[in-house]
Amino acid sequence: MPLSIASKYISVRPLKILHTSDWHLGRRLYGRLRYEEFEAFLQWLKDTISAQQVDILIVAGDIFDTMTPSNKAQALYYEFLGRVSRSCCQHVVIVAGNHDSPTFLDAPSNVLKFLNVHVIGTACDDLEDEVLVLGDDDNNPHCIIAAVPYLRDRDVRSSSAGESADSKDANVIKGIRAHYDEVAAIAREQQAKLIEVHQRHIPIIATGHLFAAGGKTTDDDGVRDLYVGSLGKISADMFDEGFDYVALGHLHVPQRVGGRESIRYSGSPIAMGFGEAKQQKQVLLVQFGAIANVDNEIIEVNITSDSVVPHLSNTVTKVEKSAEKTAKKIASQATVYMDDLFGFDAPADNHEITTAAPQANTDDQKQHKPKPNDSITSNKVLHHDDHNQMQVVSLPIPKFQQLAQISGDLTTISQTIKSLTPTDSVWLEVVYTGDEIVSDLREQVQAMVDGLTCEVLKIKNTRTYNKVLNQQQTSENLQDLNEMEVFERCLTINEVAESQKDSLRDAYGQILYHLHHEDKQAE
Repeated sequence: MPLSIASKYISVRPLKILHTSDWHLGRRLYGRLRYEEFEAFLQWLKDTISAQQVDILIVAGDIFDTMTPSNKAQALYYEFLGRVSRSCCQHVVIVAGNHDSPTFLDAPSNVLKFLNVHVIGTACDDLEDEVLVLGDDDNNPHCIIAAVPYLRDRDVRSSSAGESADSKDANVIKGIRAHYDEVAAIAREQQAKLIEVHQRHIPIIATGHLFAAGGKTTDDDGVRDLYVGSLGKISADMFDEGFDYVALGHLHVPQRVGGRESIRYSGSPIAMGFGEAKQQKQVLLVQFGAIANVDNEIIEVNITSDSVVPHLSNTVTKVEKSAEKTAKKIASQATVYMDDLFGFDAPADNHEITTAAPQANTDDQKQHKPKPNDSITSNKVLHHDDHNQMQVVSLPIPKFQQLAQISGDLTTISQTIKSLTPTDSVWLEVVYTGDEIVSDLREQVQAMVDGLTCEVLKIKNTRTYNKVLNQQQTSENLQDLNEMEVFERCLTINEVAESQKDSLRDAYGQILYHLHHEDKQAE
C-alpha cells in the first residue's frame, strides 16, 4: 500500500547531508603552493560538519588535482577522513572525478569501509556495488546513495573504427544515460523494500561528475574537458525522477541544472584561478524530514548561476577618481551574498578592476584557521519544499587567501596599486589592456608593488599577445599559456593553412584527452 503524504516522511529526526566537490588538493596557482588554504578549508569543513550535525558527507569528485597526488595532499586527505570518522558524521561517500586516479582512490577502499568511508573510484562492473544503503548503528536506514563516479569514455561506450564525432557524442550520451537508468532501477527496488519494512520514505541521492548542458563556467577555472570537444554534456532530464537529490561535481560555479532545484553543483571550495575570485564559495546542506526554521538571516539574492549578472560597470572621467573609489571599496566593503561579489565601478575606456572583497582581519584568519561561524555572510535557503519535506541550504565558505585582478592601462594599474592598502596578503593578476607597447611591463608592475603586501602571480600583456606575436617579440612565459594556446602559437609560427587547422586542433585535442585521462596508477 502506498504511503500517504502524512506518513511518507515519518522519521526520528531530520537527515542532514553535506554536498561538496572539486577540492583539487595539491593544486598550485601559477607555481604557488596552496596547502595552507586546503588545510584551512578541511578544518572549516570538519568544524561545520560538527556544528550542523551532519549525518552524511558527499564528495562528488576531483578530490585531488592530479592522478599522482603529492604526499602532502594525501596526508591532508587521510587526516581529514580520520578526524571526520570520529565526529557526528556517520558516513562519508567519495566518488572519483576526471582529475582523480580511480585505482588510486579505490586502493584503500576496503580499509576505509571500517571508518564508514565509502569510495567508488572506478565505475563498477556490477552496478549494484554503486548503490549504497546507509543507516545508523541500529540498522535504521538513512538513505540510498547511487554513488556514480566520473564515467570515462571506455566505461560508457565501445570505440568503432571510422566513427564520426556525432556518432561518438550520441554513444557517450546513450552510455551515460543507460548507466544512470540501471543504477536508478536498482536504487528504487531497494527503496521499495525498505519502505515496506520501515513505513517511511527513504530518499535516494545520486552523485555524478560530469558537464551538464548549459552549465556555467568561468575563465581560468582549471575545468578540464571531460570528453573531446563537446561530447558528454548531459541534460537534466537524464536523471531519474526517483532521485530526491543529485549531487554533482566538475563545474566550479555553484548552480542548478536545467532549473531543477534538486540537481546541483556545489562548486569548488576555494578559487582555483583568478577567474573564480569573485565567486562566493559554498557547500550545500541538504535536509530531509521535519525541517526546522533556519535561524540565520536569509538574504534575498540567490547565488545560483541561473541568475548570474555581469560585473557592474559605470564610467568615470578620471582614472585617479576611479582608482581611489575602487581602493576605498576594497578596504571597506563587507562581502554580501550576491551573484556579483565585487560591485566595483570600472574606470573609463572599459578598463576593469576586480578583486575579492577582504574579510575582517582576525588572528584566526592570519593563521588560515577561521572558525566555522566566521563565514562572510549568512547561510541561505536555496530551496524549501514543505510537501516533500526537503530543504537545500547554502553554507558560505570563508576566503583563506585573497585574490584580485587589476585590468587597464599603465596609469590605471599604477594608481590602483598605489591606492590599495590591504591588511592581508593579496595575490594579484595584472592584465595590461593599454594601446602602447610596453616591453618592460613585468619590471614596471613589480616596482609598483614594492613595499606592499600584494604579490603579483601573473601578468598578461594583451597588447603584446595581439600585436607582436607574428614578429616573435613576445615576452610571455609558458606559465601564461595553457596547452591549446601553445598549440595555437605553433600553428601561427609554422604558417599552417587555415583549411588544415581544424583537423589538427581536433587531433591534438584527442591527444590531450588521453594524456589527462589515462590512469597511470592502473596496472
